[in-house]
Amino acid sequence: MNPGALPPRFDGFSGQEVARRRRALEDVMQAEGLEHVVLYGANRSGSAVSWLTQWPVTREAHVLVTRGEQDVLLVSFYNHVPEARRRATDADVRFAGDDPAAGLVELLRHRGAEGRPLGFVGSLPWDQHATLAEGRRLVDLNRAHTRLRMRKSDEEVRALRHAAALTDAAASALLGTPMVGCTEHELTARIEQAYVSRGGMHHIHYVGVTPMGAPDRSVPAQWPSARQVARGDLLTFELSAAVAPEYSGQLLRSVTVAAEPTAQVQRLHEVAEAALDAVAARLRPGVHARELVEAAGVIEDAGFTTVDDLVHGFGGGYLPPVIGSRSRAIRPTPDVTLQAGMTLVVQPNVATPDGRLGVQTGELLLVTEDGAERLHGFPRGLMRAA
Repeated sequence: MNPGALPPRFDGFSGQEVARRRRALEDVMQAEGLEHVVLYGANRSGSAVSWLTQWPVTREAHVLVTRGEQDVLLVSFYNHVPEARRRATDADVRFAGDDPAAGLVELLRHRGAEGRPLGFVGSLPWDQHATLAEGRRLVDLNRAHTRLRMRKSDEEVRALRHAAALTDAAASALLGTPMVGCTEHELTARIEQAYVSRGGMHHIHYVGVTPMGAPDRSVPAQWPSARQVARGDLLTFELSAAVAPEYSGQLLRSVTVAAEPTAQVQRLHEVAEAALDAVAARLRPGVHARELVEAAGVIEDAGFTTVDDLVHGFGGGYLPPVIGSRSRAIRPTPDVTLQAGMTLVVQPNVATPDGRLGVQTGELLLVTEDGAERLHGFPRGLMRAA
């Protein structure tokens, strides 16, 4: 399958886009009466650090943001500093040393911030939080930062289109050659090769295989196994290739292997497609999250349930609104109204109530003034592979 030609290689966000983000963060700081904020990330996770500096966090990283001053990026491994200096946008990159919190305290003292309140974004370790809190009030800006990322700029949408194309290429590679006899590890290698060779970054690739005649799982596995694919299996997948940290597509599909679907698989997928259509039709500005739950009621009406979020924000992080289905409300339905520029994954992954069989269908969509817009070009529907 070839859903379309790939765009040119993604070379990072422009200086103008990073400056837009910096201004948005400064607006939050001003509203909170803050002059200084620390952004934190660790173990290849930390949306705020990469969002502002474009440095993909490795072991640990901190950014000190001061209104009217250059950002300082502290990187935990000394041998990662040269690459951080090449990648970071408009930041003074330094080695963090053995005690980054103490280093931040010294930077704050140098900037005349002793005793002044300090904002933070990210999950600071307890000991660092305690060090930074000595003699000052800490202000949690995580929710405010999340709100900044919910609506995408034009440049962010272009990046997500590119990531969606790479994700489509990975799905095409997965299904493009026979898979009977392949292990889940070998299928995962196909997926990664398709986007890494084109400059893409890994985000997730979940693959699950189960016999349609005797199913034993309803969702893809987060870690591949040595299980071999056999004729008559159902393969489900959730793929996300990225162009920058947290900026990825997301594609979910179900595939029968060298066989027609069983009646139960066919029925599950028909219900999932109906729910996807119903929810996608509601994606427009002004729609409340609870209306999306109501739209997916066809799932429960058919006697099925779900094993994942029905809808979640995506692109630049895992974002609100995170919505469960009528039969599986993982949390209260959020009080969120859709706005143009939001990017959402709609994924009615319908399963039997006993959890032994389920299908995957869904993808990343853009909310526009005219409704939902697809960012992926990969075909929809229940697929068949050799």
